[in-house]
Amino acid sequence: MSRLRLVGLALAVGLVVGAAGLLSAVVALGSVRAASDTVFLLGALAFGFGLLGWSGSILAANSVEAMQDQLDAASGWTETNSRRAMARIGSFGFGVMVGSAVATVVVGGV
Repeated sequence: MSRLRLVGLALAVGLVVGAAGLLSAVVALGSVRAASDTVFLLGALAFGFGLLGWSGSILAANSVEAMQDQLDAASGWTETNSRRAMARIGSFGFGVMVGSAVATVVVGGV
């Protein structure tokens, strides 16, 4: 249940931000198509960063933990916390992408 809540909350916030971002970008850019492209691409950037960071967390976990042991530097970094953070970022980005697409259809653009 906590995994669903972790991803679902970030997704819901992303949906709202994507829709609101599209409406704000329409006012700023003056074109629904340009606004839709811009907001969708920003969401895709966050989604891609989250996906890459999530897989990087898994791949680098042993190396980072070994480095912390070797240097005796307890930074508090854990693979689990890193994966959770990246899952939130990726879910938020996906929500922005979906929210901007839905808002584009509602506004009547593209």
